[in-house]
This record gives sequence, structure tokens and C-alpha cells, in this order.
Amino acid sequence: MSWKLRTELLLGNDAIQRYQEVKVLVIGAGGVGGMCVECLVRAGIGNITIVDSDTINETNINRQIIALQANIGEYKVDAIAQRAKQINPHIQISTKKIFIEENNILEIFDQEYDFVVDAIDTIAPKVALIKETLRRQIPLVSSMGAGAKLDPMSIKIADISKSNYCPLARTIRKRLHPMGIRKGFQVVFSPEESIENAVILTEGERNKKTLVGTISYMPLAFGAACASVVLRGLLK
Repeated sequence: MSWKLRTELLLGNDAIQRYQEVKVLVIGAGGVGGMCVECLVRAGIGNITIVDSDTINETNINRQIIALQANIGEYKVDAIAQRAKQINPHIQISTKKIFIEENNILEIFDQEYDFVVDAIDTIAPKVALIKETLRRQIPLVSSMGAGAKLDPMSIKIADISKSNYCPLARTIRKRLHPMGIRKGFQVVFSPEESIENAVILTEGERNKKTLVGTISYMPLAFGAACASVVLRGLLK
């Protein structure tokens, strides 16, 4: 009995074949990106590239599906790749230990992709990725802010132009508008008001000025929602 049986019962054999053939790029291997990859692998996506330069640290354990006491210090992309192989030994999974910036964005587009997932949590790399993905006319889903929020029922999926009441989405829209980008890709966001005092200033983090409090399930729910956009979109 195939481990894909239940997915095939739901979607049919054609969907299983489609998932096996496509290539998906996921940038960001944290709480959102890690869960997104988990869902994609379990659905049968046959080829995934994961991009992230971070290693697992103790503060990741509260919300990241790959983070364990036993693998602190490992690269996140390596931990995800190992887990993916344990789910599907036949998956083609590539890893890139790259911190995305505008001047190196082309390094991750060294092959054709059928879908791109943006799970980056810093603004400049996020905008650079969105711009390049849209320029290449690749379907894209982008995760907005899951931190400082508690209600999973508030999570929404919509075009970037309709991402109301999300501070990160507002900032991204402001960065994209001068580039002529006002719509054209899906985002996962929550209009829930952020919890006060859940954000503190931080030092020593690359491109990060703040540290945001999170609860275990919210980044994972965002990641699952991103995966749903990919899996449904690939069948259209």
C-alpha cells in the first residue's frame, strides 16, 4: 500500500503525478518555511529546493518543526532535508546556504521552478525575492507576519493588494509600489492586532532590529497555509 494512498483518494492519480514532476523553491527554513516544506513533502512534491543560511538555536524550539535539543547548531536546511528523506526516500531535495540579498538573488534561480514560497522574515531580502519571482512570472506565495499573534482562525489568504491590517504586509506594499508592483501574488497574513509588548529591540541579528514573541502553532499554521496555496495552485 502506497504512503500516498490517502492523497490519491482525495485528489486522484493525475494530481499525484503532477506533484511528483514539479519543482518548488522555498526560501526561509524557520517556523513557516519548515512547516511548508513538511506539508509539501507529505503531499508528494517530488523536487524541492530550500534556501536558508541560519543554524538551529535554542530559541527556535518553541515553534520550528525541525528544531530539537539534539540538533542545535545544525544548518536548518540540512535538518529539513534529512527529515524530508525520511518521509520520502525518493524525493529530490536541494539545499542552498545563502542569505538572500538583491545582489545575489540570481544564485537561487539556477533552474526553472513551478512555484516559489517566500518564508523570509526580513524586509529587504523579501522584497528582492518577490520582485525577481514576479519578473520571471513564477507563481508565488509570500508569508507575512505570524509573530505577536494568537488566533489561528484569523489567518487569511489573499492577493497582496488585499492584505489589510498587517504591519509587515503594509511595509512590503510600500516597498513594492515604487517598482510598479501592486498586486499579482498571494500572501498569507493575519489582520489580528499584534499583542503589545511582544516585540523587543535586538542586536547582532543580520537585517533584524527586533525580536518578536511567538506561540508554537501560529508560524506552523502560516506554513501549512502557504503549502495549501502551492498544492492547490499546481492543480489549476
